[in-house]
Amino acid sequence: MAELNNLAATVLATARAMNASGINRGAAGNVSVRCPDDELAFIITPTGMAYADCSADDMVKVGAGGTALGTRKPSSEWRFHHDIYAAHPHAGAIVHTHSSFATALACQDMGVPAFHYMVARFGGDSVRCADYATFGTQALSDAILVALDQRQACLMAHHGMLVFGKDLRQALDLAIELETLCEQYWRVLQLGTAKLLPDDEMQRVIEKFVSYGQQS
Repeated sequence: MAELNNLAATVLATARAMNASGINRGAAGNVSVRCPDDELAFIITPTGMAYADCSADDMVKVGAGGTALGTRKPSSEWRFHHDIYAAHPHAGAIVHTHSSFATALACQDMGVPAFHYMVARFGGDSVRCADYATFGTQALSDAILVALDQRQACLMAHHGMLVFGKDLRQALDLAIELETLCEQYWRVLQLGTAKLLPDDEMQRVIEKFVSYGQQS
């Protein structure tokens, strides 16, 4: 129980940090973390509550079957969190935001191509944009899973973006990195057609990222 309480507090702290970083506003977006005692259960932010007004007790545990446990209703987007954890066993935490530049691209049904080598940080030679579907629906979750094939991030058409990482800290860091790339790509587009890196170079970078950073 103490471990779950600590996880709930960390989810809330991550949601507040997400807003403090400028990549999200108000009660939009959501954050979750996989439960260590049940690989298909997770703790997620509640629906429609400003994170500044929440306590750790307001975070919601969602079980493997989608059953919510707690006094609050889970985020309306709990379904795609559930499905991502089921489809990606290495996903430990998820951050979803309505960040300005990612959302601007997503509202044009645009992903992020290989204009910069750091795009490979997310698992491939592009960050795809998932097809539009109404928020909170299975159709949206299905579209996201397609866009996340061999990826750790995607944009969501007319909606926002999401990333997953091994833990909450990495997921938030990746969300900030993705918003930075989206801003850079948006600025490149103001200059004309983006010049893209060739496929063979992106493949080399993808392979280098497999061992990137301090390996345990």
